[in-house]
Amino acid sequence: MSNDNFFERVYAVARLIPYGRVTSYGAIAKALGTARSARMVGWAMNASHNIEDVPAHRVVNRKGLLTGKFHFDGTNLMQQLLESEGIQVIDNQIIEFEKHFWEPEVLK
Repeated sequence: MSNDNFFERVYAVARLIPYGRVTSYGAIAKALGTARSARMVGWAMNASHNIEDVPAHRVVNRKGLLTGKFHFDGTNLMQQLLESEGIQVIDNQIIEFEKHFWEPEVLK
C-alpha cells in the first residue's frame, strides 16, 4: 500500500472526529486495521496541514498530550482550536481526556 493511499485513509477517519472530541494516532491506526502504525498516522497528520477539511488538531497521543502542536502555525494554535471546541488544555494536556475521547469504528 502506498503512503498516499494510507494517508488518504487516515484523513477519511480524521474527518469523522466529531466537533468537541479528540482521538489518538493509535486509535486511527487500529480503525484502519494497522494497529502498529500509529507513527505513520502521525506522519499523515503532520502532512495534512494544507488540507482544510482534515481536523488534525483533534488527533493527540494516547495520553491526551498535544504532541503534534509544533506542526501548527503559531505555538498555541492547536490548543486554541481545541479550546474553541470546549476542550480544556493545561500544559499541553487535555483535561478529562477520557470524556472527550472518540473511538473510531474499525473500517472494513
